[in-house]
Amino acid sequence: MPRNRASRYGRYAGGPDPLAPPVDLSEALAAIGDDVMAGYSPERALREYLRRGSAGREGLDDLARRVNARRRDLLSRYRMDGTLQQVKELLDKALDAERKQLLRDAMMDDDDRAFRELRLDNLPPSTAAAVNELADYDWASTEARQDYEKIKDLLGRELLDQRFAGMKQALENASEEDRAAINAMLTDLNELLDKHRRGDDTPEDFDDFMAKHGDFFPENPRNVDELIDALAQRAAAAQRLLRSMSAEQREELMRLSAQAFGSPELMAQLDRLDSSLQALRPGENWTGGEQFTGDEGMGLGDGTGVLQDLAELDALSEQLGQNYGGARLDDLDLDALARQLGSEAAVNARTLAELEKALREGGFLRRDASGDLRLSPQAMRRLGKALLADAAKQLSGRQGNRDTRLAGASGEPTGASRPWQFGDPEPWDVTRSLTNAITRSAGEGRDPTRGVRLDIADVEVIETEARTSSAVALLVDTSFSMAAEGRWVPMKRTALALHHLVSSRFRGDRLELISFGRWPSRGRSASSRRCRRCASRAPTCTTRCCWRIGSSASIRRCSRCCWWSPTVSRPRT
Repeated sequence: MPRNRASRYGRYAGGPDPLAPPVDLSEALAAIGDDVMAGYSPERALREYLRRGSAGREGLDDLARRVNARRRDLLSRYRMDGTLQQVKELLDKALDAERKQLLRDAMMDDDDRAFRELRLDNLPPSTAAAVNELADYDWASTEARQDYEKIKDLLGRELLDQRFAGMKQALENASEEDRAAINAMLTDLNELLDKHRRGDDTPEDFDDFMAKHGDFFPENPRNVDELIDALAQRAAAAQRLLRSMSAEQREELMRLSAQAFGSPELMAQLDRLDSSLQALRPGENWTGGEQFTGDEGMGLGDGTGVLQDLAELDALSEQLGQNYGGARLDDLDLDALARQLGSEAAVNARTLAELEKALREGGFLRRDASGDLRLSPQAMRRLGKALLADAAKQLSGRQGNRDTRLAGASGEPTGASRPWQFGDPEPWDVTRSLTNAITRSAGEGRDPTRGVRLDIADVEVIETEARTSSAVALLVDTSFSMAAEGRWVPMKRTALALHHLVSSRFRGDRLELISFGRWPSRGRSASSRRCRRCASRAPTCTTRCCWRIGSSASIRRCSRCCWWSPTVSRPRT
């Protein structure tokens, strides 16, 4: 018997759901078609749809609004002096414990006690200066000594956590061996970066470094460039954190850094690391800063993480804006979006990207010879079908069928007949008509053998298959009043719905569009004028979109940018 294997199930986290249905393009095409009929170009209509989104799905503007809201929330929640406040609290705790010990210790020499109390009472008001002043102090209280050592340990862990995420928690209660391992890692890392700057490094150097110190890098970089990218982003955020502090806070922190782990070597190694990373990645933002106005203090490591989040939010805001050349939704960093706004936002963005890709690559949008994006015939057919369905829904009381009571004289006989009515052009059914006359005469008591008198009520005509065709003429007003009064788009929707109805269901019919309106004269004065907006020589009398308002050529529409450009003076009403 085969052995049963245990199975585990969970939420799929491997990218797009393979079981999800394909994206529905009907709503997108309908929205894009409405904007195109309103006067937008297909490219702009596509962008507007992606910005607005749809029912139940966030658009780019909604996601950008949430990104900006999260950025404001981070700036209004935190402040940058969290580490300085922790150091001050530990220092005050150590001083209180030391003073209590001096009062309790009866065996201490009075002169020694007085000297110690005088030294504690005359400490500088600056926290950093007080910590440095007590570097060689002989603590009488074991608890006070431990609290002072916590200050050195805290500063070392915070400075490392600025450059290596998670180091603060990993080095809590670290031993001397752990600190020695940190120093060895920093030394090897700086040597690797120096060799990379000179171009002397090899893949084996990176492999050896990761085999020896890979536990310090949970990102698991695959090569030295990925390692430098991760470190440079964190180091640049640390520099922006320092610039976000006030001058007094920055000076305090610099003076406290010498006490990290009780050795200035750590700060020297970190300064060397920052210099190498800044030389290798000068494109990172090393000089920026933020203004935090919140009440919740942050340590150096947490603050660096927040600065990284702010940089990531700025990048997402630029990607969602799509205001740069060649912008596509494929540029969106979905992992960063999920980290900042949640998985649902990433799903919405992925769906929008799939919609854009399906519209561009599915044959619905094509580029013409000039490079402009146009709706393809396939898209126009789907748009006409949607418009026709919308019109049928609004006219649900009518079935959309012709009145074919008059079958006509052409076509094959159906084998049925019906009583003749005034105006029927169909041929008579002689057999049925005579039978009706004989039956009526016998019913009236007359002898049919002596002759039958035919009455109009006896006549029946032969029914034939309906073969009718119609001509539909749609008169379209192309004057400016149609656009001014909001009738331009309904007119286009009606024309497109009729075209789809005739071309798909009644192919024997004809649809004729007859436009009428006021057109500019073809005189010499109205031949060409320069548009004040795009400065192009737009022919105002030969293009269809250059309409005239009033009785004179006072305002015309540029055929290039479609802007109502005053060329002479506005006519008086």
